[in-house]
Amino acid sequence: MIMNTDTSEKGLESLIVEAMTGVNSSPFNTSEVHEAKSPYSGTGWILGKAADFNKEYAIDLSQLKMFLKATQVVASQTIDIDNDSPTRLKFLARLQGEITNKGIIDVLRKGIHHGPVHLDLFYGKPSKDNPKAIENFTENRFSVTRQLRYSRDETRLALDLCLFINGLPVTTFELKNSLTKQNVNDAVVQYMRDRDPRELIFGFGRCLVHFAVDDQAVMMCTQLKNKSSWFLPFNIGWNDSAGNPPNPDGLKTEYLWNRILTPDSFTNILENYAQMVERKDEKTGRVIKDQIFPRYHLVGVSASTLPDRSQNKRSSPYIEYHSV
Repeated sequence: MIMNTDTSEKGLESLIVEAMTGVNSSPFNTSEVHEAKSPYSGTGWILGKAADFNKEYAIDLSQLKMFLKATQVVASQTIDIDNDSPTRLKFLARLQGEITNKGIIDVLRKGIHHGPVHLDLFYGKPSKDNPKAIENFTENRFSVTRQLRYSRDETRLALDLCLFINGLPVTTFELKNSLTKQNVNDAVVQYMRDRDPRELIFGFGRCLVHFAVDDQAVMMCTQLKNKSSWFLPFNIGWNDSAGNPPNPDGLKTEYLWNRILTPDSFTNILENYAQMVERKDEKTGRVIKDQIFPRYHLVGVSASTLPDRSQNKRSSPYIEYHSV
């Protein structure tokens, strides 16, 4: 049975997107791409357009194009990024192949070689005494897209949210709201039952992490495998046990989008915590790859030292908890 995105979750979806972008948007808005209003209205994300998602290559072509043209003019001309030409199609096929073979972590960290050019696809956190590196980092395009219709075959299927870095998908979300008598466990079931890992965007290594989220709790998974998908808690912990502490100023889970998923914090995770590791299966001798995304207790405290860019600019008292 195909499950379409539940329209009753739109309130939570709108809240998250507005917190990240500073833009009050309709999930089906097809107007121009919205830049973040300022570093302090939202957390620094751009509102993307679902229509810009290229299903054949699982990229936001508009965001990728704008990033490459702003940072690597000669290379972007060499691959003819502006035109729907055989030259650009060869580059997109190369990009897709590199992500499939090496994973999104490696491609974002190292870029790719294509013919005579090397293309950087992400600029990491710069040192304070390197003006050019600082300038490059500010050119990164962190975007969030609502109601992303990702499937080439089941065209009505849509993700609640998808995060992109320079047009490359890095995180997906399925949202539930306890007020509608659904919770994070229903979001986990939706991933297991209705999100086919054969779809390009759900391929292993294509995204860093998939989040199941409600207003009370967060679960995460790095590899979707239908009913075998392994979801782990991504919660702060409360009174030395699971879950999240009460939040008198908002939702219990707002630390996820207001702290952990800011551009600065996400960059920290990508550069220092996310990994693709290899191990040998003792029975078969085959090399198996595992993708690792850190649990909350590994990144929560470091996120708390970064600038607070939430809309109301208040600091969160909940980021200091370590247990999960």
